[in-house]
Amino acid sequence: MARPFTPKVITANALLNGDVVYFTANDDWSPMLCDAEVIEDEAHAQLRLLEAERQQAQAVGVYMADVINGPDGPEPAHFRENFRRSGPSNYFHGKQAELS
Repeated sequence: MARPFTPKVITANALLNGDVVYFTANDDWSPMLCDAEVIEDEAHAQLRLLEAERQQAQAVGVYMADVINGPDGPEPAHFRENFRRSGPSNYFHGKQAELS
């Protein structure tokens, strides 16, 4: 039996600076998860993934990530995605400093 489709966002890394980015409903990339298009249909998700993958000049490593619909927009469903969006953990800088 097939597993039910769970809400997803499309994510990647920005080509020029390596930051985590999210694909929006306007076919562009945002560093903010709250701007991401939440996709709840598997067929639509596959079409959006193809569209995002065509933007190789902006983002690399494009894939879908599970999310949970939260009160302020999508939230990562897995620790890995939450960790990814906070930036490198080797020292306190960048996004980690901004989130504190």
